[in-house]
Amino acid sequence: MSLIIEINGKTYEANQGETILTVLNRNGIKVPTLCYMKDFLPTGACRMCVVELEGSAKLVSSCSFPVSNGMKVKTHSPRVVEARKTIVELLLSNHPDDCLFCIRNSNCELQDLSKEYHVVDRRIHGVKNNHKMDHSSLSIIRDPAKCILCGRCVRVCEETMGVSCIEYINRGSKTVIGTTMGKGLNTSSCVNCGQCIMVCPTGALSERNQTTMVQEVLNQNEKTVVVQYAPSISVSIAEEFGMKPGQDVNGILNAVLRKMGFGFVFDTTFAADLTIMEEASELIDRITKGKTMPMFTSCCPAWVKYAEEFAPDFLDNLSSCKSPQQMAGAIIKSYFAEKASLKPEDIISVSIMPCTAKKFEAQRETMGRNGINDVDIVISTRELIELIKLYGIDMHKVEPELTDSPLGVRSSAGKIFGATGGVMEAALRTAYKKLTGNELTNFKIAALRGFQGRKEAKIKINNLEIGVAVVSGLANARMLLDEIRNGRTDLHFIEVMTCPGGCIAGGGQRIGASESFVAARMQSLYEIDDSETLKVSHKNPEIIELYNDFLGEPLQHKSHELLHTHYCKRDVLL
Repeated sequence: MSLIIEINGKTYEANQGETILTVLNRNGIKVPTLCYMKDFLPTGACRMCVVELEGSAKLVSSCSFPVSNGMKVKTHSPRVVEARKTIVELLLSNHPDDCLFCIRNSNCELQDLSKEYHVVDRRIHGVKNNHKMDHSSLSIIRDPAKCILCGRCVRVCEETMGVSCIEYINRGSKTVIGTTMGKGLNTSSCVNCGQCIMVCPTGALSERNQTTMVQEVLNQNEKTVVVQYAPSISVSIAEEFGMKPGQDVNGILNAVLRKMGFGFVFDTTFAADLTIMEEASELIDRITKGKTMPMFTSCCPAWVKYAEEFAPDFLDNLSSCKSPQQMAGAIIKSYFAEKASLKPEDIISVSIMPCTAKKFEAQRETMGRNGINDVDIVISTRELIELIKLYGIDMHKVEPELTDSPLGVRSSAGKIFGATGGVMEAALRTAYKKLTGNELTNFKIAALRGFQGRKEAKIKINNLEIGVAVVSGLANARMLLDEIRNGRTDLHFIEVMTCPGGCIAGGGQRIGASESFVAARMQSLYEIDDSETLKVSHKNPEIIELYNDFLGEPLQHKSHELLHTHYCKRDVLL
């Protein structure tokens, strides 16, 4: 049912059941929000989005107040503006005065609102927060003193991830957001996904920054420093430097990393191809030998930790394959080390990932050999951007370069790993070839593409009909797990990505990127797949060479030693 409402003296159409904020957003009328999150039920808690209604003595929160026919709304009346300014001042009254030192300086919603509402002096004085920082996690730093209790982190952790490792504690003026009993994040059920960081409006949550460690290793001369970057990285940083959102800066990035001082530069997409060779072989082995089904991908470390904590009954279903990051690290410190006449202990391996959970993954005891880690340092997309700016490199004036070889050739199948459904699509291309001896007539599997939180398809391979599913967001994974527990048997292969949309929207990506920017990243990956000729992992010539010269065959002794791992039930302490 169509309604007519008046906003700032002009008439607009609205739909029955819509909120005022929905109508405002659709018509390009901006009002500030702090607690509001698109696609979540509104709480109206922060009151920043208040508007004035004719005939009402009270201001109402536009995010939760439904429209009615004939309603007259004022979004920026003197009364409304003063109310919003007062809210900002109240939030600042006990907030740390350390903007210049804050990780979110110049990218902080509270800071932006202070400027927008011309908060230039302190009218309200409060007792400063004096909470201790939580450095216990290998991936995420909590600074509760900067928390403004918007609750966005709590909601994404509970509703999108189904993890609920943080929550509101205490009541009234003593309310804080923290972990159970106020203990460290490392004792909680946190899976290190970093989506809480992505929605935090201030510097209360951030990744464990390792840019200083990278600078230190680049300034030493005793060891060789190598770097790898994930498939989504090259399509995720362009907008930060004034380029077209989603633009693939693969060649430019290679040159930039060499300018920083890295001795060798590798694209983790090569290891994504390697993952497909092992994973597709493992899937076929399970199907043909009647082993545990369905098989789940294991590329996402946050999903793996979730399975260890919340679904240990499915650990035998997880692929034993390491993630591409860890496979690349293992091959760099074995095969590449031999080729380059280097000792593994003389290589410092750095990876650039869209994911904060990768920092945790690299420190697992099973991710290395003989006391030598596969990967030594992991930095996020945000940390990479920080380093590019620190080193004063102008991305617009850099000539593209190739990655180093061996390990320098990759397929477009590996590249689409960065989007939800990409791992599944790439694996099916190779599994089909291994089972039938023929290539798929159409490499594009449309049913597995897009941002939906859950996608399913049936793939006919010879006489087999293989049921596949793709989920992103761990709450979606939990629902699928419950279906399988309750007797569902038509699925054989399941891809799980923790972050909605996949790695292009990972917890280590740029904070504040719009939905259109994230969509542009996905589109760029699929355009690469459309335009390039090497579309399958099993035809990558350097993958073939790696198996012929070093690994032997997929799932054999050498590959198991270097490329596979195991997982165990993980008890959450609190």
